[in-house]
Amino acid sequence: MTAASVLPEAAASGLAGRRVALPESRALEVFAGLLERRGAEVWRCPLIAIHDSPDRAAIEAWLHRAIEAPFDRLIFLTGEGFTRLTGFARRAGREDAWLAAVARTPTLVRGPKPGRAMKPFGVRPDAVAAAPTTEGIIETLSGQDRAGQHLAGQRIGAQLYGAEPNRRLLEFLEQAGAEVFPVWPYRYADAAETGRVTGLIEALIAGEVDAIAFTSQAQVRRLLRVARDAGREDALLAALGRTVVAAIGPVVADELRAHGVHPTVVPDGQYFMKPLVSTLARHLGAHGG
Repeated sequence: MTAASVLPEAAASGLAGRRVALPESRALEVFAGLLERRGAEVWRCPLIAIHDSPDRAAIEAWLHRAIEAPFDRLIFLTGEGFTRLTGFARRAGREDAWLAAVARTPTLVRGPKPGRAMKPFGVRPDAVAAAPTTEGIIETLSGQDRAGQHLAGQRIGAQLYGAEPNRRLLEFLEQAGAEVFPVWPYRYADAAETGRVTGLIEALIAGEVDAIAFTSQAQVRRLLRVARDAGREDALLAALGRTVVAAIGPVVADELRAHGVHPTVVPDGQYFMKPLVSTLARHLGAHGG
């Protein structure tokens, strides 16, 4: 990208001429476009692909239960999870029945994204967690329990994701006396070939990347796994300590911290791509060079 091709507002954004690595897959071009319009040079390296769960029978059995013997409440952790479940219901010829079941069941979502995913289908959550984390879900449920909406004896459908058991949430619900019916409607898989990921790792180590922006825990895990397999984990962690590391929200930020990486940029209160880009631009603009 030449200086002449950068719009004046982009040149003042803090991102002009900066190289930003994106491990994003699903909305890669949307994310890249937000950065490129501000003058950034984007290194595209999608680390993770998302696929429907291969266990179609288990998903359809869970949906059948939700429709025919409705849960006392539903918990959705991700918008992707709601969308995938609705896709399974559609292919089984039960989309309308599924959406009717969601509409009549008290529903709690972990953050705003599930609510946005539900809106086009004409349904909406009854409650949003106090914070978009597992702990936020637990805090909200605890408050409802204290307010007389007792969890004991309730049948709760819980949409989880990946292969993550989310033991913290399941144990909380079970200890509260609820009967929990978890479902995992999608799985993560490797996207970019290992060689491409190794190239990104070497560029980070060489200081050729100004910032890297993570939007999921799975991206963090795969980058570190490839580095570990290549014997470059320590060098990568040191490099990330010198690089501006952006996390879309507290869940991803906590995953980074669990591996000893301290995110430099995390949006405050709004955990979407646009606020992440704006926060990243402000940070880079304030720390020029």
